[in-house]
Amino acid sequence: MTAQPADAREDLRFPDLADPRTFIDVDLPAMWRELRAEAPVHWNPPAEDRPGFWAISRYDDVLAVYKDNKRFTSEKGNVLSTLLQGGDSAGGKMLAVTDGLRHRETRKLMLKSFSPRVLEHVGQLVRRRTQQLITDVVARREADFATDVADHIPINTIGDLMDIPVADRGKLVEWNNRTLSRYDEDDSQVEEWLARNEILLYFGELAKQRRKSPGEDVISALATGLVDGEPLSEDEIVFNCYSLVLGADESSRMSSIGALIAFTEHPDQWRALKNGEVSLADATEEVLRWTTPAMHFGRRALEDVPLGGEVIRAGDVVTLWNSSANFDDDAFPDAQRFDLGRKPNRHVAFGHGPHYCIGAFLGRAHVSAVLEALRDQVAEIELRGEPRRLYSNFVYGYVGLPVALTAER
Repeated sequence: MTAQPADAREDLRFPDLADPRTFIDVDLPAMWRELRAEAPVHWNPPAEDRPGFWAISRYDDVLAVYKDNKRFTSEKGNVLSTLLQGGDSAGGKMLAVTDGLRHRETRKLMLKSFSPRVLEHVGQLVRRRTQQLITDVVARREADFATDVADHIPINTIGDLMDIPVADRGKLVEWNNRTLSRYDEDDSQVEEWLARNEILLYFGELAKQRRKSPGEDVISALATGLVDGEPLSEDEIVFNCYSLVLGADESSRMSSIGALIAFTEHPDQWRALKNGEVSLADATEEVLRWTTPAMHFGRRALEDVPLGGEVIRAGDVVTLWNSSANFDDDAFPDAQRFDLGRKPNRHVAFGHGPHYCIGAFLGRAHVSAVLEALRDQVAEIELRGEPRRLYSNFVYGYVGLPVALTAER
């Protein structure tokens, strides 16, 4: 277990960032504002069951660490749940937790399935599906936007790219919700572990089938492709399938749900979208910044690194808080204002640097399709109950959102 660095300031003013309850009970904008001002490189003290870690909250510092893959590694984990356990079983096997040449070559292999022709077709399918989902919900008037709309969009897109049978996609969403987040604090970590294993076992079976009978999908590319002249191991294939589903599903679902909440709280921005005062592209970027579903990503220091008046020691866990960086007024003037026309908008909702999210295009396509369908078909949005939050120190978002959508005349 990592001990507290000798020169770190003992600072117990701030809530424990490893505790999922913090992200439900605390005034988060105020907490991040104070951290950026008073302790931008903050030592989160150890607890009985876990080591301490560094929390980086300023935009410029977050970007600097994201870009520095020489002094910081992802291979020991890239989120608190694995970093604080001492490592990730997928390290060196899954794109998100692989560095160097292996990372670059595996990424190149996976991107072959993301050709412009494929992505254009995927974009058309996303818009068509989303328009139909909104049509159905508007006809019913009342619905749960999370389960009736948002849950169906990303999983079907990535399902098409990976050629996942339609009948299996619902259970993948269910398992996904439990891997890096819980529905509430009564759910156990054992359930998270079991859900993760279900996904890995599922993709193991699909990979075996694709080796025998490959298609043009991502799983086939992984199952039959070569990196450095050698085929990928079964672990590499399965872990990268898992990573694709997890990344493509969580972020865009949570951003889409968060967009509806934001529109009810900021009716002027809803009108700006409806009236065509802002482009879909700009609105999409602001929704992603405003919602920031992946609150943090993490690294482990490979050597001593001075940063923000502190010294991060070799071996220390470092967490990069996107949910703070995206609201840093030095990078985003009037950052607490939801502004669909914001320019520039260089947010870090998908990370930054060598590990920039491989599915960022899909995430943008999903959110844009939701905004377009809402703009075209919905006149008014009304919440019909309390949004139901995820219990997580990684994913910020909702699993339930009762709404009434009034049809556009």
